Amino acid sequence: MEELYRILRNSHVQAQGIVDTVSEPLLVLDETLRVQTANRAFFETFQVDRDETIGQPLHELGNGQWNIADLQRLLVEVIPRAAAIINYEVEHEFPALGRRTMLLTARRLHHPDSPSRLMLLSILDVTERYQRDAAREMLFDELRHRMKNLLSVTQSIARQTSTENRTAEEYRDDFLGRFEALVDAQDLAFSDQGEGALSALVERVLMPYTPQPDAIVVESGSAIRLAPQTLQSLSLVLHELATNAAKYGALSVKGGTVRIGWQLEDNPSQLHLRWAENGGPPVTPPEDTGFGTRLIRTAIAYSLGGHVEQDYAQDGLVTQIVIPLGEAHVSR
Repeated sequence: MEELYRILRNSHVQAQGIVDTVSEPLLVLDETLRVQTANRAFFETFQVDRDETIGQPLHELGNGQWNIADLQRLLVEVIPRAAAIINYEVEHEFPALGRRTMLLTARRLHHPDSPSRLMLLSILDVTERYQRDAAREMLFDELRHRMKNLLSVTQSIARQTSTENRTAEEYRDDFLGRFEALVDAQDLAFSDQGEGALSALVERVLMPYTPQPDAIVVESGSAIRLAPQTLQSLSLVLHELATNAAKYGALSVKGGTVRIGWQLEDNPSQLHLRWAENGGPPVTPPEDTGFGTRLIRTAIAYSLGGHVEQDYAQDGLVTQIVIPLGEAHVSR
C-alpha cells in the first residue's frame, strides 16, 4: 500500500508539475463545474489562493466573472458529448486586474481506460492583443482616409489649375508647386504621428519663397499642434499666398516684406492667423476670382469651417484667417 501510494503521489506531483509549466491559466472542472485543480498561472494571474479556488463552483469564483448562463450551458455539454468550446470570449471587470478580455477553451480530458468526467478549461488574456488590433485597424482606416482625401485634392488641383493662355511649363510649375505643398503637409503630419506644429508648417511652406533675409517675418505666437486635415488645408492656403506674393506681391521685389502671425481666442476656441504684405508693387483687387483665390476660400470655409477676409490695401495685401480649433492642440 505504501509503495502504491508513493507511485500515485509521484504521478500526481509529476502531472501537476507538467500543468504548472503551462503559461496560460488552467482549471480542471468536474461534471458539476466545480474546480478540481488549477495551475500556478491561474493563481498568479487572478491573484487568488487554493482555498478560495479548489472545490468551488466555477460561477462563484472571483466576483462572478464566469457566472454567464450561456457559458455554463456550453460547458455542461462538453463532458457527455465529448464536445469542445473554442475561444469563448468573456469581457469583465476582474478583481485586481481591471477590465480584461479573456478567451476560454474547454475540452474533455481523455482517459485511456475509462471515460473521463473531467474537463480542462484554459484561459487566455487577449486584452493587449485586441487593443493592438484595434489600434492597427484605426491606423489603416486613418491612412485610407488620408490617401482618399489627398487624391481627391490632387485631382481637384489638376482639373482647376487654369491652362488658358499659359504654356505647358507654366501649368506644370503651378500644379507641382501646389502638389509639393500637399506633400510637405502630409510629411509633417506623419513625422509627428498624426499632428504637426503650426510654426513648423509655416517655416517649411515659406522657406522656398524667401528671396532675402528678413523678407518674411514670422511673429511669435502660441505653440499649436494641428490635426492632419487642418495641416493639409492650411498648407495649401499658405503656399497660395506665398506663390502670389512671389509673383505679384511683396516678395516679387527687393525690399518687400511679409509678416505672418497668429493668436488664440478661448471663447470660442479659434485660431486667428494674419498675413500682411508691405513694400511690394501697387495692389489692385483682381477683376476675376482666380483658382488660387477660390482655393483659399474653399480650403478655409469648407474644409476647416472657418472664414477668410482679404483686404487689397494700397500698402499690400492683408489676409485674415479664422479657424475653429476643433482637434488643434495648444501647448501651454
